[in-house]
Amino acid sequence: MPPPGLTVAPVRGAVSVGEVPMLLATPGPDAESRRWVRALSSGGAERDDAVRRLHALLLRAARFEIARRRRATADAGPGNAVDDLAEQAADDALMAILRKLPTYRGDSRFTTWAYKFALLEAAVKLRRRAWQDREIPLEAHGWARLADRRSRPDGDVETAELLGAIAEEMVGALTAHQRTVLVAVTLNDVPIDVLAERLATSRGALYKTLHDARRKLRAQLADRGLALPSIPEGGRG
Repeated sequence: MPPPGLTVAPVRGAVSVGEVPMLLATPGPDAESRRWVRALSSGGAERDDAVRRLHALLLRAARFEIARRRRATADAGPGNAVDDLAEQAADDALMAILRKLPTYRGDSRFTTWAYKFALLEAAVKLRRRAWQDREIPLEAHGWARLADRRSRPDGDVETAELLGAIAEEMVGALTAHQRTVLVAVTLNDVPIDVLAERLATSRGALYKTLHDARRKLRAQLADRGLALPSIPEGGRG
């Protein structure tokens, strides 16, 4: 019999001595995690109670993350606004967890898995709050920063040549949308979730746009005998 909490993978066909595969799979969910999943998957009062308890845990996690990030950025915004953000983060995290509940495999404790949703949602809400009254800097600001880097007195000739080639290929090889997204995220540090909201699209669509833009730039620069430097795929967010 396998140890408690472990499952045995089925073996098909004969196995010779010296060719015995590892049969024990990764540990499944612990007892507490199984109770969480069972309760949230049930109906009636049991599910309502589990949802209420889970929301309370998520709210604590969201408040912790918001407080931590505010200390790191010296953000002294109004307390009621922060409470609202924590509530929104907990609400959205709860909805995401319930949607993704069938994907929980037990690689970590259920509460640890759930906390990550709250931390992510809290971070997203804070970034959106920080940008809510700010105009998204798009191409013009990015070109100015790129030109400034080219004209620095301490910059070498190779760097200036590379930056000049990147600027030319961004105009010649990329579509207007690809250029907008690439400049906003990589040069103007716009968080990708904020940009997705402003452009009425999804994070996934923007990641694909960034990937395609980088691939085009890489190919065009390779034709010139140059290499594209590392560019973050998702901005600071």
